[in-house]
Amino acid sequence: MRYLTLFFLGCLLIAGTAAVAQDYSEYSYESFSRKGDQLRYRLLPPANYDIHKKYPLIVFLHGSGERGSDNNAQLLHGGSMFLRDTIRANYPAFVLFPQCPDNQTWAPMKFERDTSGKVIRGEFPLDGNPTPPTALLNQLLDSLLASGKIDTKRVYLGGLSLGGMGTFYLITKRPNLFAAAFPICGAGNVEAAGNFAKKVPVWIFHGGDDQVVPVQSSRAYDAKLKALGADEKYTEYPGVGHNSWDNAFVEPGLLPWLFQHRKK
Repeated sequence: MRYLTLFFLGCLLIAGTAAVAQDYSEYSYESFSRKGDQLRYRLLPPANYDIHKKYPLIVFLHGSGERGSDNNAQLLHGGSMFLRDTIRANYPAFVLFPQCPDNQTWAPMKFERDTSGKVIRGEFPLDGNPTPPTALLNQLLDSLLASGKIDTKRVYLGGLSLGGMGTFYLITKRPNLFAAAFPICGAGNVEAAGNFAKKVPVWIFHGGDDQVVPVQSSRAYDAKLKALGADEKYTEYPGVGHNSWDNAFVEPGLLPWLFQHRKK
C-alpha cells in the first residue's frame, strides 16, 4: 500500500486569511513559468548579500488559506520572522515563499467524504506525478541551485498544514536535496518514511488539540522515525489547536537546529 490512511476531524481549509499588512517589500516579487504554467513566489535575499558567496536556501510552504495568485498571502505566516534583524544577521540565507494556486495542493492527496461532505479520510499517494505547483517548484529549485548563488548542501524546507503535507511529500520524494526539514501540523505517507529517515533530519511540530489536521498524523511519523533510528525531533503543544505554527516560529532552538545541518 503506497499511502497512509488518515482520519480528518475537520476540513483542510484555513478560513479567514487576513490581508498582509506588514511591509514585505524586501521580498522580491518573482514568477517561474514552464509550458504555460506559472508559479508565483517571493524571494528574500541575504542581508548584506555578497555576490562572491554562496548562501543557504530556506523554502517555506504555506497552508490552504494562503493559496491564490496575489503573490502576497503566502507571507502571512512566517514571512515576518525571516525579516527580523537578528535572524538576518545570524542566519544569512535566501528565503523562498512560493504560492500555491487556488484549488491546488503541494502534495498529491485523495479524500473520502461522508454524506454531509465532511472529509473523513485522506490518502497520500506517491506513485504518480507531483501536483502542478510542486512540479514547478521542483524545476524552480533546480534552477536556483544551478545559479551558483546557493550552497547546495544547505537547502532547508518547512511548511504548515497543507505546506506541512508538502514538506513530508518533498522530503520523501527528494531526500538527497534537503539538509533538514520542519513540518508543522502536517500529514503524509508514514509508510514511506524510510525514504528520508536516514537522509533528512526533521523537527516535527503539532498542536495537541488540532481539530483540522489531527495530531495522530505527526505522532505516527514520530513513532515511525524513532523506530527507524532517524535524526528526528518531535514537539507537541498540549492544548494548542491548528495554529501550532505560532508556537513553532518562536522556538528559540529552531533556526540553530536547522542551520547546523548540511548534506555530506
